[in-house]
Amino acid sequence: MTHDKLYALAEQARGMAYSPYSRFAVGAALLCDDGTVYTGCNIENAAYSPTVCAERVAIFKAVSEGRRSFKAIAVAGGPAASSKADGDCFPCGVCRQVLAEFCPPTLEVVTHSGVTTLGELLPHAFNL
Repeated sequence: MTHDKLYALAEQARGMAYSPYSRFAVGAALLCDDGTVYTGCNIENAAYSPTVCAERVAIFKAVSEGRRSFKAIAVAGGPAASSKADGDCFPCGVCRQVLAEFCPPTLEVVTHSGVTTLGELLPHAFNL
């Protein structure tokens, strides 16, 4: 799967976001080594701490289905009022750490303007 197609799936997932508080909608598309893609969107809550990011929704869906090997994740985010993501949206620190639990530092992170790696975003991940 191309980076463009994976990013398009993240943008599509962004359309399902529930973000009435931040008004910032995010979608993610996680590519497994076997070609399966799991998507996620951010889901907010009035209590704030139960809020979950799109990247964690995607990886938790994949892990809960037995997947443990991943190639890339695309992240699309921007103001909820906009139909398209504008600019880059990178995983937050919590999502970076969760990704590091299941993914190698070489995991490709696809954003609006290009590709980086998890290792570049989180060079000193906490691991046991």
